[in-house]
Amino acid sequence: MTSTATTTLSVNGEPRRVAAGLTLDRLVADFTTAPGGVAAALNEDVVPRGRWAQTPLGEGDRVEILTAVQGG
Repeated sequence: MTSTATTTLSVNGEPRRVAAGLTLDRLVADFTTAPGGVAAALNEDVVPRGRWAQTPLGEGDRVEILTAVQGG
């Protein structure tokens, strides 16, 4: 039997089990269909988009994925 390592994060306030070693860019891609107008914060610090691919996620991390919405 093959075992896949997982880790538990909080994503937008909800607990999520994800593959160990997942990076922020992959997590954002799983939650959004269009990456434009999206911001991400890790443990309450905004992570610049250019660093998402180099930002690994670990056990207990808190991620907020925010999407800009037009309206009036």
